[in-house]
Amino acid sequence: MKTTTADDLTGLLLRRRQSVHVPEGPGRTAVTDAAVVVLEAELADRGHLLTAPLRRALTTLSVRRLRETGLRLLADIDALLGADRHHAPLFQNFPQQAVHQRAHHRYTSAIVAHLAAQPHQPCMACGTADRRVRALTPCAHLLCEGCVGRLDGCCEDCCGWYSCPVCDGRYETDGPTDPWIEPVYGADGDGGPVLRTLRLGTPGDAAAELTALLARRTPLNPEDHDDLVLLLGRLDPADAADWLPAAVPLRESKALALAPLLALPALRPLLARYADTATDVLRILVVRSGGDPDLLAPTRLRGLARPERRALLDLLDGLDFLRLAEDMARHPRAWQRVGELLHPFEQAHRHPRVALAFAVLRRTRVDGGALGEVLLAEAAHHPGVRLVGDRLRLRTWQTRVEEALGRWDTPAAARLLGERPGELLRRLDLLLARSGATTLPEPVAEALAAALPHTGPGPLLGAYGRMKVRSVPGHRRVFFPRGRITQAYAVEDHRPPLPARVAGRAGELIGAEAVRRLSERTDERYDVAVLDASLADLPVPSAERASAASLVAVPRGSSLPVPGDGTTVRLFLHWTQPRGTCVDLDLSVALYDDLWRFVGLCDYTLLEYAGGAARHSGDLTSAPAPHGATEYLDLDLPRLAGAGVRFVVPAVLSYNDVPFDELPDAFAGFMAVEGEKRAVYDPRTVRQRFDLTGEAKVTMPMILDLRTRRAWWTDVTLATTGFRHDVARYRRRIARTGHDLLDTFQPCGRATLWDLACWTAAARTDGEVYVRGRGHVLWGYRRAPDEPRADFALRVRDGWEPDTLRAEPELAGRRALLALLHGELAGAESAASGTAYRLYPGPVDAAPLDLVTAGDLAGWLEPAPAGRG
Repeated sequence: MKTTTADDLTGLLLRRRQSVHVPEGPGRTAVTDAAVVVLEAELADRGHLLTAPLRRALTTLSVRRLRETGLRLLADIDALLGADRHHAPLFQNFPQQAVHQRAHHRYTSAIVAHLAAQPHQPCMACGTADRRVRALTPCAHLLCEGCVGRLDGCCEDCCGWYSCPVCDGRYETDGPTDPWIEPVYGADGDGGPVLRTLRLGTPGDAAAELTALLARRTPLNPEDHDDLVLLLGRLDPADAADWLPAAVPLRESKALALAPLLALPALRPLLARYADTATDVLRILVVRSGGDPDLLAPTRLRGLARPERRALLDLLDGLDFLRLAEDMARHPRAWQRVGELLHPFEQAHRHPRVALAFAVLRRTRVDGGALGEVLLAEAAHHPGVRLVGDRLRLRTWQTRVEEALGRWDTPAAARLLGERPGELLRRLDLLLARSGATTLPEPVAEALAAALPHTGPGPLLGAYGRMKVRSVPGHRRVFFPRGRITQAYAVEDHRPPLPARVAGRAGELIGAEAVRRLSERTDERYDVAVLDASLADLPVPSAERASAASLVAVPRGSSLPVPGDGTTVRLFLHWTQPRGTCVDLDLSVALYDDLWRFVGLCDYTLLEYAGGAARHSGDLTSAPAPHGATEYLDLDLPRLAGAGVRFVVPAVLSYNDVPFDELPDAFAGFMAVEGEKRAVYDPRTVRQRFDLTGEAKVTMPMILDLRTRRAWWTDVTLATTGFRHDVARYRRRIARTGHDLLDTFQPCGRATLWDLACWTAAARTDGEVYVRGRGHVLWGYRRAPDEPRADFALRVRDGWEPDTLRAEPELAGRRALLALLHGELAGAESAASGTAYRLYPGPVDAAPLDLVTAGDLAGWLEPAPAGRG
């Protein structure tokens, strides 16, 4: 594997864990104390705080090392937020001017401004955000009431001094004065972002991230994939026996980890231990040749040495023949090339199963020679293989399933699908429709009961989501074909709905299986759980490999509230063109009414709409390096709604038809700006940032619904033809796509993170379960001794009969499970241990809890060890 730099790893751990590794230094000096204040000011401008241990570690560095560490930290944060580029709009005063301040005053002013908008900021000493923190004067470090007692002083009635537990600064007083800066709070005092805390990293952070990524059971998004490649690149393949886990569930991750081992004779036996399908072998060969394990793009395979060929032939020959032949048929062109490398007919008698599979794939003519004898002898052991003329043919398992479904033979189809639990769940909808029953048919119920314990998380969650809406008549069906970019295709849904009793019963069985799996693991039990009902707006991630790499990993189809009144949504676009090529990207919005009728636009052809309700910063038609180009588009959502606009659809278009993946740098996103401030790229206000990648030329990242005040994350691209792409040309296609996507997303025909959170809490919590509803209202639940956990999960999920519990969850000294939209919860730092999921970072990140991703939550639904899905 290629060697990666320390800076690469530093940036990875900053993004994934908000941790910063600091080398040991000679000791603290007055110069480094002053320099850290400057660093604090720069970080505050970017919406970040230093925790006390990290600050103390920085003050021990030499001036040179502190400068290097600080500049690298600021550069990594800027790269994460997109602030490391030059962001000058065409009109420099769009819409007005800004101010600059000196370092300490900048830091103090930034802290006071954050407190005025949102008093529940994290404490820099302990990380809590359960009460209002206050800024100590004059250093302006944030401390909660619990840390006030650790201020050193002599007494309340005499002169003395106090010290800050963050910077250890000592300040004299002339009496019992209050050492706090008091900001003037706004009307509600709850309208701003929470600062992100940076913690001191540990040597085990990288190993923990590698272990977590290799243990994932759901597809990795582009950032996770790149992080895994980076972490694997820092390891020595010769030590793979030490760092490889007992199992790597995700096959793409498995290929990335195993590919370097093929060249090491001592480690080749590990290949047979982990690779259990022919497609695993194909992925390993593709990765070894510099390709991507998703197998979406053709890769020129490198040649193999004879010992490597023999090892792979031995591995393939040990697989089940039917699975081997079917896997090869899924990628016939790639396996034709693999056959040229492996020479399977050279010594067919040593590997007769592989030789027969290649003969079926290649439609090799069987004659009377030695090869023909080996092939015919091996074919006699496999009833599905027959000789047609002088060529071998295979009647596959899929063929038999399709024949049974074609003749509406539900019992036969159920028996066949029961042999492969994952396929049964994927085709459960069709199987139930073909049965024509008004209750769950007995053959299907028996096959489902036998298959459920052995089905992977993906098919399980996919079938559950379909059963949630399958009894409701649909209008259009939207498909997202697998690929490097996401395109949406919609067709009319002519399927009759399933009876509610059939779909409901199937969904109940799947939900009960999920709870059973989660409750079987006794090593992860919790005393209390706190769940956020807003997670119902976030579907479980699927097809993440084609998702845009983004600052906040929001699954496609998620619905989130838009910023409130008085806040301008500022869209931004930045790109840099390659040398010798002029690239003109355009940031635009298309505007529609309630019935998706086009009512207007705002782009380079119309810089203002409805008197400034939408306002464009000006059209830049090239983006030469090093600065590139930046466009902004401000949206005043209340004014747009007043002008008759219901749906606002932002779009990024490549006017001169240059694909995004040819650009060295291209990203977009949006900020939430108070009022009409000058168009300065302020990283503190960035709410979402995503990369523009792939062969796409038009992308539609989200839809704003001004009536419901929700933003739907779509992350799709549109097919293009010709040249000179602009939003007016694609307005009808945008309307059709937007209508189809909302028609699919709004019924929520997918399993959500709320479903996962309720299942997990009901299965693994032995105490109270609290639900934080919209508006931060808490409901409490406690499972009765005789209440089945699956029924308890339904009661929590659907909000039935809450129990009378204390007003606030008591987390102190307990093992807690948190599943939240925002990482803010009173008392989280007092928990003894536990697990936390949050979409947006917050003070919970500093609590003694293991942070997990949505993929980790889904991965807990692992099948029985003997299952295959």
